[in-house]
Amino acid sequence: MRIMSTLKELRDERLRKLDELKGLGVNPYPATAVRTHSLGYVSDNFDEMDGKEVTVVGRIKSIRKFGKIAFVVIRDWSGDLQMFWKAGDAEPNYANSELSIANISLLDSGDFIEVTGKVIKTQTGEISVEVTRLRLLTKALRPMPTEQEGFTNKEERLRRRYVDMNVNHDVQLRFYRRSRFWRATRQFLDEHGFTEVNVPVLEHTTGGADANPFVTHMDALDQDFYLRISHELPLKRLLGAGFERVYDIGPRFRNENYSDEHLPEHVAMEWYWAYADWEAGMAFQEEMYKYVLQQTFGTLQFKLGNFEVDLSKPWEKWDYVQTIKDHYGINPLDCTLEAVKKALADNHLEVEQTENKARGIDKLWKNIRKDVAGPIWLINTPLFISPLSKTNPDRPDTVQRFQPVIAGSELGNGFSELNDPQEQLQRFVEQQQMRDAGDDEAMMLDIDFIEMLEYGMPPACGWGWSERVFWIFEGVTAREGVPFPQLRPDIDETTRSLYPGVKLD
Repeated sequence: MRIMSTLKELRDERLRKLDELKGLGVNPYPATAVRTHSLGYVSDNFDEMDGKEVTVVGRIKSIRKFGKIAFVVIRDWSGDLQMFWKAGDAEPNYANSELSIANISLLDSGDFIEVTGKVIKTQTGEISVEVTRLRLLTKALRPMPTEQEGFTNKEERLRRRYVDMNVNHDVQLRFYRRSRFWRATRQFLDEHGFTEVNVPVLEHTTGGADANPFVTHMDALDQDFYLRISHELPLKRLLGAGFERVYDIGPRFRNENYSDEHLPEHVAMEWYWAYADWEAGMAFQEEMYKYVLQQTFGTLQFKLGNFEVDLSKPWEKWDYVQTIKDHYGINPLDCTLEAVKKALADNHLEVEQTENKARGIDKLWKNIRKDVAGPIWLINTPLFISPLSKTNPDRPDTVQRFQPVIAGSELGNGFSELNDPQEQLQRFVEQQQMRDAGDDEAMMLDIDFIEMLEYGMPPACGWGWSERVFWIFEGVTAREGVPFPQLRPDIDETTRSLYPGVKLD
C-alpha cells in the first residue's frame, strides 16, 4: 500500500509543478522541437565540436544543483550527455516553453528538454553543453525507475516495455539489432534480384504450414477469414503469375501456446525462386545466414546456452531417415504407429491418444534435435511429413526439403516446391481427411491453389524463416525478443486509484 501512496504523492507533486508551469505561461507540451546534433555525435566528436553551438534534445536522467550552477544529464537514442547550466542575465521566454535555472525545481527526471549552447569540457573534464537556452518539451507525470531500481517483476517489465527500455538501455539496443536483422535480410535478397511483394494477411483458406489459425469476420463480405499462418501459397501464386524471385516480410499468426521459441504472432520472411531446386536454395541460404548474422551481430561465432556455434565452418548434412534409425532403431518409412508410440514411451516423450505417425515421428526427431549444436542441414525428410514438397526422384518416399539445425532449434525451412497439380490435390485431400478426423493443425484444401497449378507454375525452390532466428542468436526468449508481447490485460490497483472517475474494465 505504501508503494501506491508513494506513486500518488510523486504524481501529485508533478501535477502541482505542471500547474505552476502553466501559470508562468509555459506550454509543457509544445509541438515543435529543434535538434542539430545527436548526443552521441557531440560526445564522440569533441575535437570537431569544441566551442560550437549546438541544439540537442533528450530525456532528463538526473539533475544536480549546486548554488547557481546545475548539471543535468539527458539521454537520446545515441547515448547520454551532460548539460552545464548556470545563472544568466537573460530572461526566459515562457511563451516559447523556455525556463531559467531559477525554475529548475519544476523539472524532474523523465522530462524531455531541448538545450541550445556551446560544447565545452567542464573543470572535471566532462564533455558538456553549456546552456544558453533550455526549453521544456514534455512534462512527465510519473517517475521513471532508476537503473539501480529497475523492475522487481518480469511481467511488469514486459507490460511497461517503454519503461523497461528507458531503464535498461541494452533492451533498447536489442531492438536496433532486430531492425538490422530484417534490414540485412532485405538487402541480401534485393541484391540477388528478388522482389518484395506484400501478400494478404486475411485469407479465405489458410495454408502453407501445420498450425491452428486465428479466425476473424469481415463485415463487408459477411464472411469469416483466417489470419495467415504462412506467406507460402500467395507467393507461389506469384510464381504462376510470372515473377521469378519474390519474397515477403511481415507478421503471421498461429493460434498456439507461448513458449521460449514461439509466439502466436511473430514476423517472418519467405522467398520463392523459380527455376532453382533445393540444392541451389541450400547453398544460397547458407550464404544468406552468414551475411545477415554478420551484419546484425558483427560475428559468426556464438555462445548460445551450452552450445558453441561457428557458422563460418562447413555445414554438415544429416539424413532424416538414417538419423531416426540410428537413435531409435525404427525406420520411419515403414514402421507402424504402434512402434512409434512405443519409441515415444521408451524415451519418456508424450504419447497422445489421437497420435498419428507424422506427429509421432516429428516428436522423436525433436528429441534428437534439442542436443544438436550445428550448424547442420537436415535433409531427405519423409514424404508423409512434408505434404507441400517435391519428392526425391531416387528416393520417392522422401522429399527435397532442407532445414538448418542450430543450437538445438530448427531455424528455417526450405523445399523444392511441388508444382504437379494432381499430386498436390491428392496431398491436400489427405491433409483434409486428417483435419476432418480432428487434427486442427492439418492443412486445408485450397482448390484455387490447385487451379493456379493447373495453369502452370515453374519448378522452384522456396524458403522461410521467422524472427526466431534473431531470438536464438540474440540469446533471449520469444517474449523478450519482441518489443510488446501479448499478455492478459491487467490494471493494477495503483492505476485504478489514480483514475477513480474513469471506467477501466
